[in-house]
Amino acid sequence: MGSIGERFPDTDPVHAGADSTEFLRAAMVWLGEAGYRVVNADVTVIAEQPRVQPHAREMEGRIADLMAVAVGDISVKGKTNEGMGWIGRAEGLAVLAVVSIERLAGSGESTRD
Repeated sequence: MGSIGERFPDTDPVHAGADSTEFLRAAMVWLGEAGYRVVNADVTVIAEQPRVQPHAREMEGRIADLMAVAVGDISVKGKTNEGMGWIGRAEGLAVLAVVSIERLAGSGESTRD
């Protein structure tokens, strides 16, 4: 299905300042059209500031709503970069996300990918 960068290139000014939830909504449509659904997601935010933990439950709820899964199927956690590199200097942050998906019954050969 390609990547978000292929579908929404950062070189296209129309995407400048766009709300990232719109990208996720579009990705969910493409996933459904391809015969898949989200099973769960694990998200790690690497940042010195802001602290993620006070916001993690709210973030989980928002992501669960956008992905149409139970809030218990989403995990959001934060970690620092221990003061190392550009993240450690609080010049930015990074996010690692792993999303498990499942082929919908009747849309392919197997029920698990």
